[in-house]
Amino acid sequence: MFKEVTLGVIVGNRGFFPSHLCETGRKTVLDVLAKQGIKTVALTPADTKFGSIESLADADKCASLFKQHAGEIDGILVTLPNFGDERAVANALRWSALNVPVLVHAFPDDAPQMTIADRRDSFCGKMSVCNNLRQYGIRFSLTSLHTMDPESDLFLADLQHFVSICRIVRGLRGCRIGAIGARPAAFNTVRYSEKLLERAGISVETLDLSEVFGQAAKITASDPRLKSKLDEIETYVPTKKTPPESLTRMAKLAVVIEGWIADRQLVASAIQCWTAMEEFYGVVPCTLMSMMSNKLVPSACETDITGVVGMYALVLASGKPSAIVDWNNNYGDDPDKGVIFHCSNLPKDVFVQETIQADNTPVMDYQAIIAGTVGKENTYGTIVGRMRPGPFTFCRVSTEDFRGRVVAYVGEGELTDDPLKTFGGYGVICVPKLQKLLRYICENGFEHHVAVNLSQTASAVEEALGEYLGWEVYRHDK
Repeated sequence: MFKEVTLGVIVGNRGFFPSHLCETGRKTVLDVLAKQGIKTVALTPADTKFGSIESLADADKCASLFKQHAGEIDGILVTLPNFGDERAVANALRWSALNVPVLVHAFPDDAPQMTIADRRDSFCGKMSVCNNLRQYGIRFSLTSLHTMDPESDLFLADLQHFVSICRIVRGLRGCRIGAIGARPAAFNTVRYSEKLLERAGISVETLDLSEVFGQAAKITASDPRLKSKLDEIETYVPTKKTPPESLTRMAKLAVVIEGWIADRQLVASAIQCWTAMEEFYGVVPCTLMSMMSNKLVPSACETDITGVVGMYALVLASGKPSAIVDWNNNYGDDPDKGVIFHCSNLPKDVFVQETIQADNTPVMDYQAIIAGTVGKENTYGTIVGRMRPGPFTFCRVSTEDFRGRVVAYVGEGELTDDPLKTFGGYGVICVPKLQKLLRYICENGFEHHVAVNLSQTASAVEEALGEYLGWEVYRHDK
């Protein structure tokens, strides 16, 4: 799903500081990026002195190079082997006209080598660069320490954090999401402003359920797409409890919806999963949605478009599948614990695996909640199991229509192995100061749905959505 990230690299220089440090510094940084699988666009020593920039002419060459590769560059790393020329850095960024994340890095000085021949002063120069970027209105990110050895583990962690930011920003700007069916009548909570999302660069394509059902009805038993999809479903999770007719209906549904997603170049979808689906088609779409989410093409229930935006942001940050769940239950008297749940369409990779605990591994079954309303025979296709223990990140995106803003909250917690036996897809969670978070959700009118991902990426999501996309973001318990 993900293309390799490409970073533009700016090596700052200032002539009356040791220029030879730019030669060695540039080589070190480019080697580090290459080892991390990151492509680069940078001036060479044939273009400028040591491939660095310190003058108007250098800045112009750098900007021109970046413009030539504008479609490739996901972010820009500014590295300062010595003090660096702040004007050249700021001008190169402004003239390139690239609206991408920027990371400012400075090399550390070595205390035994503080002579005029080897002293970097990057510590000081970084402040000057950042001062000018603020004056120019250029948004930027910082490393976790003011100066850092680019070959250190800490810098590599910062680099991966920045790569996640770049993926989120690139992925959400200009993305296209599918809304399949109308909002369920009972769910005023998932209302959203399509216009605010469009202003944020996110387009929504719509498809009526009647079109889905009509196209599915035209798929014949001899259609090779049907056979292929049936095989895929039956190898995805155990299906012994599900009637063959229900499996066939699911496969036809998958052929239609996945074909439409590919044709419309969509990255995610939200589906009207009840009750028209069960009453007039005879299955729940959970398995299809689970399979798409597991392939990093997230799908949210109840036509929750802004919910799936949060799912997709987490996918971009982590490269792992996201699920959409309800903040659903308390867990005993522990104020920091709760139960997250859905019926469910959770992706297979978030569940307990068979090698860990066989009785909690995912299986296909019927949807117990609405079976009493539409009949058990019409609700096969849900994925039942327990989410596996470990750290997770949660994110909710919403449109605040009264203020004309896209808003979000994000944070991290732990999925625990506390005992619980229930139905659907579920997990026991522990979130520090959970009661504070729940109060924030209620007081600010956020939905009961939340996107979750088995990663620790809250920091990258917060910075991407807030600093670079300009959304209003609450980071829980930072």
